[in-house]
Amino acid sequence: MDAIAILTGGGPAPGMNTVVGSVAKTFLKHGYRVLGLHCGYSALFTKTPRITEIDFLLADDIFNRGGSFLTMSRFKPSDKNFEEDFNLELFTKNNIKLLVTVGGDDTASTANRIAKFLAAKHYPIANIHVPKTIDNDLPLPAGSPTFGYQSAKDMGSIIGRTVYTDARTSGNWFVVAAMGRSAGHLAFGIGTACHYPMIVIPEMFNKTEITVEKIVNLVVSSIIKRKIMGIDYGAAMISEGVFHSLSDEEIKKSGIHFSYDDHGHPELGKVSKAHIFNEMLEKKLSELKIKVKSRPVEIGYEVRCQTPVAYDLVYCSLLGMGTYKLFSEGKTGCMVYANPAGEISPLYLKDLQDPETGKIPPRLVDINSDKFTMVIKNILNYLTPADYEAAKKYVANPEAYDFYKILEWDK
Repeated sequence: MDAIAILTGGGPAPGMNTVVGSVAKTFLKHGYRVLGLHCGYSALFTKTPRITEIDFLLADDIFNRGGSFLTMSRFKPSDKNFEEDFNLELFTKNNIKLLVTVGGDDTASTANRIAKFLAAKHYPIANIHVPKTIDNDLPLPAGSPTFGYQSAKDMGSIIGRTVYTDARTSGNWFVVAAMGRSAGHLAFGIGTACHYPMIVIPEMFNKTEITVEKIVNLVVSSIIKRKIMGIDYGAAMISEGVFHSLSDEEIKKSGIHFSYDDHGHPELGKVSKAHIFNEMLEKKLSELKIKVKSRPVEIGYEVRCQTPVAYDLVYCSLLGMGTYKLFSEGKTGCMVYANPAGEISPLYLKDLQDPETGKIPPRLVDINSDKFTMVIKNILNYLTPADYEAAKKYVANPEAYDFYKILEWDK
């Protein structure tokens, strides 16, 4: 009997099990065995992979759960692994015709390498990738979200709203940090949903270098503006991705020492970015003699394994069934894409990759869109020249806290 194999890579996102369960149900219905590979890509480069055969009852049991039944891993195979350790016997012995990979940008980039490897070796194994990440930063067309993003944003907004209510109730400020390694989609989405008076994401620094001082000054700008408005509470949403764009010197200023994962990324999950941001803010406010109580809140691991919301349950089901549709049409070396109308089509990894690095570039927040500019102009609170005179009650140089001047934007 023909079989397919499926693995999950990177970090979890709501909908992992929905994709796996939907892929399994669909292929089982069409007469295939479904083999779930644990520990991500490492399963392909060992003689003793951990495998679970997925039947209908298991697929039906896991499809609406959070987390991932298949153990995930950030393992990144080296060129040597490909040449010496690729377990072709796993595929030939089990008559595997398709490898389904589920993951984000790093997993997609490795899937691209696997597709090229299989083609170069003339191995008759199709490879289809399902794009996930709560960061929403894979380059899907028409603004389509990556699966998991909507569920993570929903749970993040529940936390964010509660935090904002606490700020209003207690007369405090909160500094909230949200996941997003290279793009600010999650931070911007949560901050917008909660009407936070300050949102800081890496894309905003398109005309100036990101520095610790600029990040802090943006929050101070919002605090002073709200004081002028007679409001002593608030919350600032900061994307953890700003750390990725800080120079080594700036990272040292933050007092943080990162370890790095197999893909060369700082392991931001090991430290509380909110705590760091909050400490820097408190230090600045103390220097300015502005009396404000601030508290840190982290939104990260709390949202990765939540139960998927209805949007992702439907979306991931489409992606799972769409994987079979593309396979039955002979497609390989591609990502499965479901457009807003629910139509399935392939996105070829070779067309998305950077021609020099071979990696899939991240999709950034479009700061020129109406969606972004309207939030900046109508929801955020910050200092402008019209506030300078009133702001002198709190700072001698209000222009240093002018939102547009900090970012070097034209109004």
